[in-house]
Amino acid sequence: MPRTFKYRLYPNRQQRETLAAQVDLCRELYNAALQERIESYKTTGKGVTWLQQQAQLPAIKEVRPEFKSVHAHTLQAVLIRLNRSFQNFFRRVQNNETPGFPRFKGRNRFNSLVFTPTAFRVQGHHVAISKVGNIKIKMHRALPEKHGTLFLKQICGSWYACFSCAVAPQVFPPSTEEIGVDVGLESFAVLSDGTAIKNPRWYRKAQAKLRQAQRRVARRRKGSERRLKAVACNLAFSFGVWNLRLPQFDRISLRVMHAGKPAVGIRLRVNLDRDSCGL
Repeated sequence: MPRTFKYRLYPNRQQRETLAAQVDLCRELYNAALQERIESYKTTGKGVTWLQQQAQLPAIKEVRPEFKSVHAHTLQAVLIRLNRSFQNFFRRVQNNETPGFPRFKGRNRFNSLVFTPTAFRVQGHHVAISKVGNIKIKMHRALPEKHGTLFLKQICGSWYACFSCAVAPQVFPPSTEEIGVDVGLESFAVLSDGTAIKNPRWYRKAQAKLRQAQRRVARRRKGSERRLKAVACNLAFSFGVWNLRLPQFDRISLRVMHAGKPAVGIRLRVNLDRDSCGL
């Protein structure tokens, strides 16, 4: 069963600059490869495969030596990512769905790097990444010995390491009992045995400060440095609220799972008209 193990990274100043430079180079390669595909289709009526673009990487490194500072598999992963975007685009067209043509990536839309298992090695509380360095990592839970691809993602200025692993599914002992879960308004949920789970209402408590952060963004002039700083503060605050709510859901689901009882829920579809609402 595929699972992703996510850990917080603490790179130093030099490592942060290296990661930022590699992200910019990968984003430039993505946009250049997309432009090449568009121009090739306009002139010849045929597209360019990602293997053909991959064969151009050695020549690109000769013309642009700065691309040598990025691992070869990381550059190849950028081209695979673009090829996957085109595959999804054509799949939606064939299925008569709303297609979304691959778009050029700005700085706020490209914030990840991909490393194969040969490009990194986990050493205790550090992860050694090729052409990046030995980065400190917070191992808050054990990582399986066999791990696959490593994804480095930057979220609100912080770096995270996501390891793709194949884990055997955990089998719980069979149980004939069942437990019902009723998601309510006053409390987050009420179990069939009468246990009420309180709702911490993290969003309600942070609404006032979140409103101030959003108004600060609205008052700034578009394109100014002050607006960029206000947007960064707003994103960081919103991510903090989201980071408080997510563990609450995980704890509740794990609590029900470890009880060894199948969970039963009821999904209500209520259609309210103006008469029933008293309007």
